[in-house]
Parts: sequence; structure tokens; C-alpha cells
Amino acid sequence: MKFHIDVEMTPAEVRKLMGLPDLEALQQRMLDDIQARVEQGVEGYDPMELMQPYLKTSLAGMDMMQRLFAAGMGAAGAKKQTPGSGGD
Repeated sequence: MKFHIDVEMTPAEVRKLMGLPDLEALQQRMLDDIQARVEQGVEGYDPMELMQPYLKTSLAGMDMMQRLFAAGMGAAGAKKQTPGSGGD
């Protein structure tokens, strides 16, 4: 037996239903901050410097995740190569 249900909801309604936080105000504040910085110094505008405070933690998290995956892959490879593991 198969059921098919169509539900029409806005993204805001889905977030509220799932109990997710509403980040619209935070996103708007970040965009306003970026716009103010761009308007202040168009001459010395460096996009990487502008985004650095926002990306710093994200990049560190991605780096940590890469190291975790690499360590896991290395451990799995070492486990396969140990003699007497019953794989022969």
C-alpha cells in the first residue's frame, strides 16, 4: 500500500514545525554589516578580509573534518593490512 501526501508550506513554516531557529534577523544583520563595510572603504576593498570573521570558524571546522576522515581512512587501511586478521 502506498500513500502520497502533498503539503504546501513556506520555508518559515517548515522551520517552525521542525523547531529550527529563525536565522533571518541574523542573516539580515550580517548582510547589513557587509554592505556597510563595502560602502566605507571601496578603495581598499578586500573581499577575503571582509569575509574572514564569518569564515574563520567554518574553515577551521572543515579542516578538522578532513583530518578526521583522513585518520579514519588510515586506520581502516592499517586494519586490512595486519597479518592474521582472517582476511586471507
